[in-house]
Amino acid sequence: MTDFDLTEMLQELGLKAINNGTSTGKNSFASNETIESYSPVDGLLIGKVSITTKEGYEKVMMTASEAFAFWRNKPAPFRGEIVRQFGQKLRVKKEALGKLVSYEMGKSYQEGLGEVQEMIDICDFAVGLSRQLHGLTMHSERPGHRMYEQYHPLGVVGIISAFNFPVAVWAWNTALAWICGDVCVWKPSEKTPLCGIACQQIIAEVLAENNLPEGISCLINGDYKVGEFLTKDARIPLISATGSTRMGKIVAKEVAGRLGKSLLELGGNNAIIVTPDADIKMTVIGAVFGAVGTAGQRCTSTRRLIIHESIFDKVTEALTKAYQQLRIGNPLDEKNHVGPLIDIHAVKMYENALQKVVEEGGKLVVEGGVLSGNGYKSGCYVKPAIAIANNSFAIVQHETFAPILYLIKYSGDVMNAIHIQNGVAQGLSSAIMTNNLREAEAFLSVNGSDCGIANVNIGTSGAEIGGAFGGEKETGGGRESGSDAWKVYMRRQTNTINYTTELPLAQGIKFDL
Repeated sequence: MTDFDLTEMLQELGLKAINNGTSTGKNSFASNETIESYSPVDGLLIGKVSITTKEGYEKVMMTASEAFAFWRNKPAPFRGEIVRQFGQKLRVKKEALGKLVSYEMGKSYQEGLGEVQEMIDICDFAVGLSRQLHGLTMHSERPGHRMYEQYHPLGVVGIISAFNFPVAVWAWNTALAWICGDVCVWKPSEKTPLCGIACQQIIAEVLAENNLPEGISCLINGDYKVGEFLTKDARIPLISATGSTRMGKIVAKEVAGRLGKSLLELGGNNAIIVTPDADIKMTVIGAVFGAVGTAGQRCTSTRRLIIHESIFDKVTEALTKAYQQLRIGNPLDEKNHVGPLIDIHAVKMYENALQKVVEEGGKLVVEGGVLSGNGYKSGCYVKPAIAIANNSFAIVQHETFAPILYLIKYSGDVMNAIHIQNGVAQGLSSAIMTNNLREAEAFLSVNGSDCGIANVNIGTSGAEIGGAFGGEKETGGGRESGSDAWKVYMRRQTNTINYTTELPLAQGIKFDL
Protein backbone atom coordinates (compact mmCIF):
# COMPACT_ATOMS: atom_id res chain seq x y z
CA MET A 1 0.00 0.00 0.00
CA THR A 2 3.04 2.29 0.20
CA ASP A 3 3.00 2.80 -3.56
CA PHE A 4 0.13 5.07 -4.48
CA ASP A 5 -0.45 7.99 -6.79
CA LEU A 6 -1.06 11.01 -4.55
CA THR A 7 -2.32 13.22 -7.36
CA GLU A 8 -4.75 10.56 -8.54
CA MET A 9 -6.02 10.03 -4.99
CA LEU A 10 -6.64 13.75 -4.44
CA GLN A 11 -8.36 14.11 -7.79
CA GLU A 12 -10.65 11.19 -6.98
CA LEU A 13 -11.71 13.12 -3.87
CA GLY A 14 -12.34 16.30 -5.83
CA LEU A 15 -9.18 18.13 -4.76
CA LYS A 16 -7.84 20.06 -7.71
CA ALA A 17 -4.12 20.30 -7.16
CA ILE A 18 -1.22 19.60 -4.89
CA ASN A 19 1.67 21.84 -3.85
CA ASN A 20 0.21 24.97 -5.45
CA GLY A 21 -3.11 25.67 -3.78
CA THR A 22 -6.08 23.42 -3.27
CA SER A 23 -9.63 24.55 -3.88
CA THR A 24 -11.72 24.81 -0.71
CA GLY A 25 -15.10 24.87 -2.44
CA LYS A 26 -17.78 27.54 -2.74
CA ASN A 27 -18.63 27.77 0.93
CA SER A 28 -15.22 28.83 2.18
CA PHE A 29 -15.15 32.37 0.70
CA ALA A 30 -11.43 32.31 1.29
CA SER A 31 -8.62 34.86 1.51
CA ASN A 32 -5.25 34.83 -0.18
CA GLU A 33 -3.64 33.52 3.03
CA THR A 34 -3.10 29.78 3.11
CA ILE A 35 -2.47 26.84 5.39
CA GLU A 36 0.21 24.47 4.18
CA SER A 37 -0.51 20.82 4.86
CA TYR A 38 2.61 18.66 5.22
CA SER A 39 2.39 14.90 5.62
CA PRO A 40 3.97 13.53 8.80
CA VAL A 41 4.60 10.34 6.82
CA ASP A 42 7.35 11.78 4.61
CA GLY A 43 7.43 15.50 5.38
CA LEU A 44 6.27 16.48 1.90
CA LEU A 45 3.84 19.28 1.13
CA ILE A 46 0.46 17.84 0.16
CA GLY A 47 -1.36 21.07 -0.59
CA LYS A 48 -2.28 24.59 0.40
CA VAL A 49 -5.68 25.61 1.70
CA SER A 50 -7.05 29.14 1.74
CA ILE A 51 -7.99 30.65 5.10
CA THR A 52 -11.51 31.97 5.63
CA THR A 53 -11.79 35.71 6.27
CA LYS A 54 -14.32 37.41 8.56
CA GLU A 55 -16.13 38.73 5.50
CA GLY A 56 -16.13 35.27 4.01
CA TYR A 57 -17.47 33.84 7.24
CA GLU A 58 -20.42 36.21 7.13
CA LYS A 59 -21.23 34.96 3.65
CA VAL A 60 -21.02 31.39 4.93
CA MET A 61 -23.46 32.19 7.73
CA MET A 62 -25.85 33.82 5.27
CA THR A 63 -25.69 30.75 3.06
CA ALA A 64 -26.21 28.41 6.03
CA SER A 65 -29.08 30.42 7.50
CA GLU A 66 -30.92 30.47 4.18
CA ALA A 67 -30.42 26.74 3.83
CA PHE A 68 -31.78 26.11 7.33
CA ALA A 69 -35.04 27.89 6.52
CA PHE A 70 -35.47 25.38 3.69
CA TRP A 71 -34.02 22.24 5.29
CA ARG A 72 -36.00 22.34 8.55
CA ASN A 73 -39.26 22.09 6.62
CA LYS A 74 -38.29 18.86 4.91
CA PRO A 75 -39.63 15.69 6.58
CA ALA A 76 -37.05 13.86 8.68
CA PRO A 77 -37.23 10.69 6.50
CA PHE A 78 -36.40 12.85 3.46
CA ARG A 79 -33.39 14.25 5.31
CA GLY A 80 -32.47 10.68 6.18
CA GLU A 81 -32.51 9.75 2.50
CA ILE A 82 -29.92 12.45 1.78
CA VAL A 83 -27.74 11.10 4.58
CA ARG A 84 -28.16 7.61 3.09
CA GLN A 85 -26.86 8.86 -0.24
CA PHE A 86 -23.93 10.50 1.52
CA GLY A 87 -23.10 7.17 3.17
CA GLN A 88 -23.24 5.47 -0.19
CA LYS A 89 -20.80 8.01 -1.66
CA LEU A 90 -18.48 7.29 1.25
CA ARG A 91 -18.60 3.58 0.41
CA VAL A 92 -17.46 4.35 -3.13
CA LYS A 93 -14.68 6.68 -1.98
CA LYS A 94 -13.70 4.77 1.16
CA GLU A 95 -10.30 3.65 -0.11
CA ALA A 96 -9.25 7.07 -1.39
CA LEU A 97 -10.47 8.93 1.70
CA GLY A 98 -8.88 6.33 3.99
CA LYS A 99 -5.55 6.86 2.23
CA LEU A 100 -5.82 10.63 2.60
CA VAL A 101 -6.60 10.29 6.32
CA SER A 102 -3.56 8.04 6.72
CA TYR A 103 -1.25 10.25 4.68
CA GLU A 104 -2.29 13.64 6.06
CA MET A 105 -2.77 12.59 9.72
CA GLY A 106 -0.29 9.72 9.98
CA LYS A 107 -2.47 6.92 11.34
CA SER A 108 -2.25 3.47 9.79
CA TYR A 109 -4.09 2.78 6.56
CA GLN A 110 -6.25 0.21 8.38
CA GLU A 111 -7.21 2.88 10.90
CA GLY A 112 -7.86 5.35 8.09
CA LEU A 113 -10.26 2.87 6.48
CA GLY A 114 -11.78 2.24 9.90
CA GLU A 115 -12.40 5.94 10.39
CA VAL A 116 -14.25 6.20 7.08
CA GLN A 117 -16.22 3.10 8.08
CA GLU A 118 -17.29 4.97 11.21
CA MET A 119 -18.65 7.69 8.94
CA ILE A 120 -20.59 5.09 6.97
CA ASP A 121 -21.90 3.50 10.16
CA ILE A 122 -23.15 6.79 11.62
CA CYS A 123 -24.92 7.51 8.33
CA ASP A 124 -26.69 4.14 8.58
CA PHE A 125 -27.57 4.89 12.21
CA ALA A 126 -28.90 8.35 11.30
CA VAL A 127 -31.01 7.01 8.42
CA GLY A 128 -32.85 4.68 10.79
CA LEU A 129 -33.12 7.41 13.39
CA SER A 130 -34.76 9.76 10.88
CA ARG A 131 -37.92 7.66 11.23
CA GLN A 132 -37.70 7.44 15.01
CA LEU A 133 -37.34 11.02 16.29
CA HIS A 134 -39.83 10.97 19.11
CA GLY A 135 -41.39 12.89 21.97
CA LEU A 136 -43.54 11.89 24.95
CA THR A 137 -47.26 12.10 25.65
CA MET A 138 -48.26 12.82 29.27
CA HIS A 139 -51.52 12.97 31.18
CA SER A 140 -52.59 16.48 32.16
CA GLU A 141 -53.96 17.27 35.61
CA ARG A 142 -56.64 19.37 33.92
CA PRO A 143 -59.71 17.65 32.46
CA GLY A 144 -60.00 17.80 28.69
CA HIS A 145 -56.32 18.60 28.17
CA ARG A 146 -53.51 16.73 26.50
CA MET A 147 -49.79 17.29 27.04
CA TYR A 148 -46.88 16.15 24.92
CA GLU A 149 -43.26 16.94 24.11
CA GLN A 150 -41.78 17.38 20.69
CA TYR A 151 -38.37 18.26 19.33
CA HIS A 152 -37.53 20.94 16.75
CA PRO A 153 -34.25 21.68 14.93
CA LEU A 154 -31.83 24.07 16.63
CA GLY A 155 -30.54 25.91 13.56
CA VAL A 156 -26.94 26.32 12.45
CA VAL A 157 -24.63 23.91 14.30
CA GLY A 158 -20.94 24.82 14.55
CA ILE A 159 -18.45 21.94 14.52
CA ILE A 160 -14.79 22.25 15.53
CA SER A 161 -12.84 19.01 15.10
CA ALA A 162 -9.35 17.81 15.98
CA PHE A 163 -6.57 16.39 13.81
CA ASN A 164 -6.54 12.88 15.26
CA PHE A 165 -9.94 11.95 13.82
CA PRO A 166 -10.06 14.36 10.88
CA VAL A 167 -13.27 13.00 9.30
CA ALA A 168 -15.18 10.67 11.66
CA VAL A 169 -15.96 13.16 14.44
CA TRP A 170 -17.43 15.60 11.92
CA ALA A 171 -19.63 12.83 10.57
CA TRP A 172 -20.76 11.81 14.08
CA ASN A 173 -22.08 15.33 14.52
CA THR A 174 -23.27 16.28 11.08
CA ALA A 175 -25.15 13.08 10.21
CA LEU A 176 -27.29 13.45 13.33
CA ALA A 177 -27.62 17.22 12.97
CA TRP A 178 -28.82 16.85 9.37
CA ILE A 179 -31.54 14.33 10.11
CA CYS A 180 -32.65 16.57 13.00
CA GLY A 181 -33.15 19.40 10.51
CA ASP A 182 -30.04 21.44 11.33
CA VAL A 183 -27.39 22.71 8.95
CA CYS A 184 -23.68 22.67 9.79
CA VAL A 185 -20.64 24.93 9.59
CA TRP A 186 -17.43 22.98 10.11
CA LYS A 187 -13.94 24.15 10.98
CA PRO A 188 -11.62 21.15 10.63
CA SER A 189 -8.22 21.11 12.27
CA GLU A 190 -5.66 23.32 10.56
CA LYS A 191 -3.33 20.32 10.76
CA THR A 192 -5.55 18.18 8.50
CA PRO A 193 -7.43 20.64 6.27
CA LEU A 194 -7.44 18.51 3.12
CA CYS A 195 -9.48 15.80 4.82
CA GLY A 196 -12.10 18.44 5.56
CA ILE A 197 -12.19 19.65 1.99
CA ALA A 198 -12.50 16.10 0.69
CA CYS A 199 -15.54 15.47 2.92
CA GLN A 200 -17.11 18.75 1.83
CA GLN A 201 -16.64 17.79 -1.82
CA ILE A 202 -18.40 14.47 -1.25
CA ILE A 203 -21.48 15.94 0.46
CA ALA A 204 -21.53 18.78 -2.08
CA GLU A 205 -21.97 16.16 -4.83
CA VAL A 206 -24.96 14.69 -2.99
CA LEU A 207 -26.58 18.07 -2.44
CA ALA A 208 -26.09 19.09 -6.07
CA GLU A 209 -27.50 15.81 -7.36
CA ASN A 210 -30.64 16.40 -5.28
CA ASN A 211 -30.91 20.10 -6.16
CA LEU A 212 -30.55 21.08 -2.49
CA PRO A 213 -28.97 24.24 -1.02
CA GLU A 214 -25.21 23.98 -0.63
CA GLY A 215 -25.50 25.77 2.71
CA ILE A 216 -26.72 22.57 4.37
CA SER A 217 -23.02 21.75 4.74
CA CYS A 218 -20.48 24.58 5.00
CA LEU A 219 -16.73 24.61 5.54
CA ILE A 220 -14.41 27.25 6.96
CA ASN A 221 -10.63 26.92 7.33
CA GLY A 222 -8.04 28.44 9.61
CA ASP A 223 -6.58 28.33 13.10
CA TYR A 224 -8.21 29.16 16.45
CA LYS A 225 -8.99 32.69 15.28
CA VAL A 226 -11.37 31.30 12.65
CA GLY A 227 -12.80 28.98 15.30
CA GLU A 228 -13.63 32.08 17.35
CA PHE A 229 -15.95 33.21 14.55
CA LEU A 230 -18.13 30.25 15.53
CA THR A 231 -17.84 30.37 19.30
CA LYS A 232 -18.65 34.09 19.50
CA ASP A 233 -21.56 33.97 17.05
CA ALA A 234 -24.95 34.22 18.81
CA ARG A 235 -26.59 32.94 15.60
CA ILE A 236 -25.12 29.50 16.34
CA PRO A 237 -27.08 27.83 19.16
CA LEU A 238 -24.76 24.81 19.49
CA ILE A 239 -21.00 24.46 19.25
CA SER A 240 -19.62 20.92 19.15
CA ALA A 241 -15.89 21.07 19.86
CA THR A 242 -13.36 18.25 20.05
CA GLY A 243 -9.84 18.88 21.28
CA SER A 244 -7.77 19.55 24.37
CA THR A 245 -9.21 20.42 27.77
CA ARG A 246 -7.49 23.80 27.55
CA MET A 247 -9.28 24.56 24.29
CA GLY A 248 -12.58 23.25 25.63
CA LYS A 249 -12.52 25.55 28.65
CA ILE A 250 -12.06 28.54 26.36
CA VAL A 251 -14.91 27.42 24.10
CA ALA A 252 -17.21 26.65 27.04
CA LYS A 253 -16.65 30.05 28.61
CA GLU A 254 -17.22 31.92 25.36
CA VAL A 255 -20.36 30.01 24.39
CA ALA A 256 -21.81 30.11 27.91
CA GLY A 257 -21.28 33.87 27.95
CA ARG A 258 -23.86 34.19 25.18
CA LEU A 259 -26.05 31.43 26.71
CA GLY A 260 -25.38 29.02 23.86
CA LYS A 261 -24.97 25.26 24.14
CA SER A 262 -21.68 23.38 24.05
CA LEU A 263 -21.02 19.74 23.23
CA LEU A 264 -17.46 19.14 24.39
CA GLU A 265 -15.27 16.09 23.76
CA LEU A 266 -11.96 16.89 25.41
CA GLY A 267 -8.95 15.19 26.99
CA GLY A 268 -8.64 11.67 28.29
CA ASN A 269 -6.24 10.02 30.73
CA ASN A 270 -7.51 6.52 30.33
CA ALA A 271 -6.57 3.53 32.45
CA ILE A 272 -6.92 -0.24 32.36
CA ILE A 273 -7.09 -1.98 35.73
CA VAL A 274 -5.43 -5.40 35.67
CA THR A 275 -6.49 -7.64 38.55
CA PRO A 276 -5.02 -11.01 39.63
CA ASP A 277 -7.92 -12.69 37.82
CA ALA A 278 -7.11 -11.06 34.46
CA ASP A 279 -6.38 -12.98 31.28
CA ILE A 280 -2.81 -11.79 30.63
CA LYS A 281 -2.90 -12.46 26.88
CA MET A 282 -6.07 -10.41 26.45
CA THR A 283 -4.61 -7.72 28.67
CA VAL A 284 -1.49 -7.37 26.55
CA ILE A 285 -3.47 -7.16 23.30
CA GLY A 286 -5.83 -4.52 24.68
CA ALA A 287 -3.09 -2.49 26.34
CA VAL A 288 -0.69 -2.48 23.40
CA PHE A 289 -3.31 -1.45 20.85
CA GLY A 290 -4.71 1.13 23.25
CA ALA A 291 -1.29 2.62 23.94
CA VAL A 292 0.32 2.60 20.48
CA GLY A 293 -2.66 2.73 18.09
CA THR A 294 -2.67 6.04 16.18
CA ALA A 295 0.74 6.58 17.85
CA GLY A 296 -1.06 7.30 21.12
CA GLN A 297 -2.98 10.18 19.58
CA ARG A 298 -6.52 9.06 20.42
CA CYS A 299 -8.56 10.70 23.16
CA THR A 300 -9.29 7.10 24.25
CA SER A 301 -5.65 5.95 24.10
CA THR A 302 -4.51 3.90 27.09
CA ARG A 303 -2.21 6.12 29.17
CA ARG A 304 -2.13 4.15 32.45
CA LEU A 305 -2.05 0.46 33.35
CA ILE A 306 -2.98 -0.09 37.00
CA ILE A 307 -1.67 -3.57 37.86
CA HIS A 308 -2.01 -5.61 41.03
CA GLU A 309 1.32 -6.12 42.79
CA SER A 310 1.01 -9.91 42.62
CA ILE A 311 1.17 -9.92 38.81
CA PHE A 312 3.00 -6.64 38.20
CA ASP A 313 6.30 -8.21 37.10
CA LYS A 314 4.54 -10.79 34.92
CA VAL A 315 2.50 -8.17 33.08
CA THR A 316 5.50 -5.86 32.71
CA GLU A 317 7.56 -8.66 31.16
CA ALA A 318 4.77 -9.61 28.74
CA LEU A 319 4.32 -5.99 27.63
CA THR A 320 8.05 -5.52 27.16
CA LYS A 321 8.21 -8.56 24.87
CA ALA A 322 5.18 -7.33 22.91
CA TYR A 323 6.75 -3.90 22.37
CA GLN A 324 9.85 -5.53 20.93
CA GLN A 325 7.68 -6.86 18.10
CA LEU A 326 6.26 -3.46 17.11
CA ARG A 327 7.13 -2.22 13.63
CA ILE A 328 7.34 1.54 13.21
CA GLY A 329 7.18 3.18 9.81
CA ASN A 330 5.10 4.39 6.90
CA PRO A 331 1.46 3.95 8.00
CA LEU A 332 0.42 3.15 4.43
CA ASP A 333 2.47 -0.03 4.73
CA GLU A 334 0.11 -2.49 6.40
CA LYS A 335 3.04 -4.40 7.89
CA ASN A 336 3.74 -1.51 10.26
CA HIS A 337 1.96 -1.11 13.60
CA VAL A 338 2.93 2.47 14.47
CA GLY A 339 3.06 5.56 12.28
CA PRO A 340 4.30 9.07 13.00
CA LEU A 341 3.13 11.75 15.39
CA ILE A 342 1.30 14.61 13.72
CA ASP A 343 4.21 17.10 13.73
CA ILE A 344 7.49 18.07 15.38
CA HIS A 345 5.64 19.95 18.14
CA ALA A 346 4.05 16.66 19.19
CA VAL A 347 7.50 15.07 19.15
CA LYS A 348 8.81 17.73 21.52
CA MET A 349 5.93 17.10 23.94
CA TYR A 350 6.72 13.38 23.79
CA GLU A 351 10.40 13.96 24.59
CA ASN A 352 9.49 16.36 27.39
CA ALA A 353 7.13 13.82 28.97
CA LEU A 354 9.79 11.09 28.98
CA GLN A 355 12.24 13.45 30.60
CA LYS A 356 9.76 14.52 33.27
CA VAL A 357 8.67 11.03 34.27
CA VAL A 358 12.31 10.14 34.99
CA GLU A 359 12.86 13.40 36.87
CA GLU A 360 9.85 12.62 39.06
CA GLY A 361 11.24 9.22 40.00
CA GLY A 362 9.85 6.96 37.31
CA LYS A 363 11.76 4.22 35.53
CA LEU A 364 11.73 3.55 31.80
CA VAL A 365 11.38 -0.18 31.10
CA VAL A 366 10.94 0.38 27.37
CA GLU A 367 12.93 3.42 26.38
CA GLY A 368 11.62 5.77 23.77
CA GLY A 369 13.40 8.06 21.36
CA VAL A 370 13.02 9.85 18.05
CA LEU A 371 13.80 7.83 14.93
CA SER A 372 15.87 9.20 12.07
CA GLY A 373 17.32 8.05 8.79
CA ASN A 374 15.69 6.50 5.74
CA GLY A 375 11.95 6.18 6.15
CA TYR A 376 11.87 8.64 9.05
CA LYS A 377 12.80 11.86 7.25
CA SER A 378 9.76 13.80 8.49
CA GLY A 379 11.21 13.76 12.01
CA CYS A 380 7.83 12.70 13.41
CA TYR A 381 8.50 9.01 14.14
CA VAL A 382 9.09 8.01 17.76
CA LYS A 383 9.43 4.75 19.68
CA PRO A 384 6.54 3.74 21.94
CA ALA A 385 7.75 3.86 25.54
CA ILE A 386 6.76 2.26 28.84
CA ALA A 387 7.55 3.76 32.25
CA ILE A 388 6.93 2.53 35.79
CA ALA A 389 5.39 5.50 37.54
CA ASN A 390 3.17 6.75 40.34
CA ASN A 391 -0.30 8.10 39.70
CA SER A 392 0.55 11.24 41.68
CA PHE A 393 3.33 12.28 39.27
CA ALA A 394 2.46 15.58 37.59
CA ILE A 395 3.26 14.18 34.15
CA VAL A 396 1.01 11.17 34.75
CA GLN A 397 -1.83 13.49 35.71
CA HIS A 398 -1.32 15.27 32.39
CA GLU A 399 -2.51 13.91 29.02
CA THR A 400 0.43 13.55 26.63
CA PHE A 401 -0.74 12.85 23.08
CA ALA A 402 1.95 10.28 22.32
CA PRO A 403 2.68 6.53 22.72
CA ILE A 404 3.76 6.59 26.37
CA LEU A 405 2.29 4.00 28.76
CA TYR A 406 2.62 4.37 32.54
CA LEU A 407 2.60 1.23 34.70
CA ILE A 408 1.20 1.81 38.18
CA LYS A 409 1.20 -0.80 40.95
CA TYR A 410 -1.71 -1.30 43.35
CA SER A 411 -2.24 -3.52 46.36
CA GLY A 412 -5.31 -4.74 48.20
CA ASP A 413 -8.70 -5.13 46.56
CA VAL A 414 -10.13 -3.72 43.35
CA MET A 415 -11.56 -0.64 45.09
CA ASN A 416 -8.00 0.58 45.64
CA ALA A 417 -7.35 0.27 41.91
CA ILE A 418 -10.60 2.10 41.10
CA HIS A 419 -9.57 4.90 43.46
CA ILE A 420 -6.29 5.28 41.54
CA GLN A 421 -8.10 5.12 38.20
CA ASN A 422 -10.48 7.89 39.21
CA GLY A 423 -7.65 9.97 40.64
CA VAL A 424 -7.13 12.17 37.57
CA ALA A 425 -8.92 15.24 36.27
CA GLN A 426 -10.11 13.56 33.07
CA GLY A 427 -12.96 11.06 32.81
CA LEU A 428 -13.34 9.67 29.31
CA SER A 429 -12.63 5.95 28.95
CA SER A 430 -11.72 3.19 31.40
CA ALA A 431 -11.43 -0.58 31.47
CA ILE A 432 -10.88 -3.51 33.78
CA MET A 433 -9.34 -6.86 32.91
CA THR A 434 -10.75 -9.56 35.17
CA ASN A 435 -12.60 -12.87 35.14
CA ASN A 436 -13.99 -12.12 38.59
CA LEU A 437 -17.66 -11.14 38.32
CA ARG A 438 -17.63 -9.25 41.60
CA GLU A 439 -14.68 -7.12 40.50
CA ALA A 440 -16.34 -6.38 37.18
CA GLU A 441 -19.61 -5.35 38.79
CA ALA A 442 -17.82 -3.22 41.36
CA PHE A 443 -16.03 -1.43 38.53
CA LEU A 444 -19.36 -0.69 36.80
CA SER A 445 -21.23 0.25 39.98
CA VAL A 446 -22.05 3.70 41.33
CA ASN A 447 -18.85 3.45 43.38
CA GLY A 448 -16.80 2.32 40.39
CA SER A 449 -15.35 4.08 37.37
CA ASP A 450 -16.26 7.77 37.09
CA CYS A 451 -15.70 7.81 33.32
CA GLY A 452 -18.27 8.15 30.55
CA ILE A 453 -17.04 4.83 29.12
CA ALA A 454 -16.35 1.80 31.30
CA ASN A 455 -15.38 -1.52 29.68
CA VAL A 456 -14.83 -5.04 30.97
CA ASN A 457 -12.25 -7.27 29.26
CA ILE A 458 -11.71 -4.91 26.35
CA GLY A 459 -9.39 -1.92 26.17
CA THR A 460 -10.10 1.79 26.48
CA SER A 461 -9.67 2.55 22.79
CA GLY A 462 -12.43 2.22 20.24
CA ALA A 463 -16.18 2.74 20.48
CA GLU A 464 -19.24 1.49 18.67
CA ILE A 465 -21.59 3.84 16.84
CA GLY A 466 -24.64 2.56 18.72
CA GLY A 467 -23.47 3.83 22.11
CA ALA A 468 -23.24 7.45 23.21
CA PHE A 469 -19.59 8.55 23.19
CA GLY A 470 -18.15 11.00 25.69
CA GLY A 471 -16.82 11.54 29.19
CA GLU A 472 -17.06 13.40 32.47
CA LYS A 473 -15.02 15.89 34.48
CA GLU A 474 -12.42 17.66 32.29
CA THR A 475 -13.45 15.54 29.32
CA GLY A 476 -16.37 17.95 29.00
CA GLY A 477 -19.52 15.93 29.63
CA GLY A 478 -20.72 15.82 26.04
CA ARG A 479 -22.19 12.82 24.23
CA GLU A 480 -21.98 12.12 20.52
CA SER A 481 -22.99 9.35 18.13
CA GLY A 482 -25.47 6.71 19.33
CA SER A 483 -28.20 6.20 21.93
CA ASP A 484 -30.19 9.42 22.40
CA ALA A 485 -27.29 11.77 21.57
CA TRP A 486 -29.51 13.19 18.79
CA LYS A 487 -31.42 15.22 21.39
CA VAL A 488 -28.54 17.69 21.82
CA TYR A 489 -29.06 18.84 18.21
CA MET A 490 -32.71 19.73 18.83
CA ARG A 491 -34.74 21.97 21.14
CA ARG A 492 -37.40 20.45 23.35
CA GLN A 493 -40.88 21.94 23.44
CA THR A 494 -43.73 21.06 25.82
CA ASN A 495 -47.23 21.44 24.33
CA THR A 496 -50.60 21.53 26.08
CA ILE A 497 -53.85 21.31 24.12
CA ASN A 498 -57.22 22.22 25.62
CA TYR A 499 -60.00 20.56 23.62
CA THR A 500 -62.87 21.74 25.85
CA THR A 501 -64.96 24.92 25.95
CA GLU A 502 -63.66 25.84 29.40
CA LEU A 503 -60.31 27.08 30.69
CA PRO A 504 -59.40 25.35 33.96
CA LEU A 505 -56.11 26.53 35.45
CA ALA A 506 -53.30 24.36 36.69
CA GLN A 507 -53.01 23.45 40.37
CA GLY A 508 -56.76 24.17 40.76
CA ILE A 509 -56.27 27.96 40.80
CA LYS A 510 -59.49 29.99 40.45
CA PHE A 511 -59.49 33.19 38.40
CA ASP A 512 -63.10 34.01 37.58
CA LEU A 513 -63.99 37.10 35.58
